[in-house]
Amino acid sequence: MANVLDAYMVDSDLSLLDKAKIQAQVLVPLVRALRSELGKDRADALVRKALGDWSRRMFAEIGKDIEGGRRRWSKMQGALNEISLPGVDATDPVKDAGKLEFDVTRCSYAEFFKALDEPELGALLMCATDFDIAATSDGEVTLTREQTIMQGAPSCTFRYRFAPR
Repeated sequence: MANVLDAYMVDSDLSLLDKAKIQAQVLVPLVRALRSELGKDRADALVRKALGDWSRRMFAEIGKDIEGGRRRWSKMQGALNEISLPGVDATDPVKDAGKLEFDVTRCSYAEFFKALDEPELGALLMCATDFDIAATSDGEVTLTREQTIMQGAPSCTFRYRFAPR
């Protein structure tokens, strides 16, 4: 079945973890070289801005033809879940008309980026996408996440809130 993210995922036969590994092969040496030249704080700020801008633009472009903020979020988040859930374990969701809550308790993406000693890069490439997708909802969906495995916590807390219809 076609996924709204397929055109942006390059090869739908590769797992999302394999794609992250390919990205890391290029980005980790680049980030480390930037840190060597510019210092850690300046380099990390530059990378954070560049990758954040790229991700927000990409999800805005993907969602531009999907009508309705909550519908746009649902379609894109559902597509992301379809390709990312094989890499995580999560609690059963608690949901109603106003919320969706669950915790990720194991994350192979975090394990990979921690093994590279690059959890911040992993957070930019993997964790930030949930916020970027929520941002396309025209304020109809908000996400709060108090902690992530990528940042050393035992779980990632996903707390979505939905505006009344």
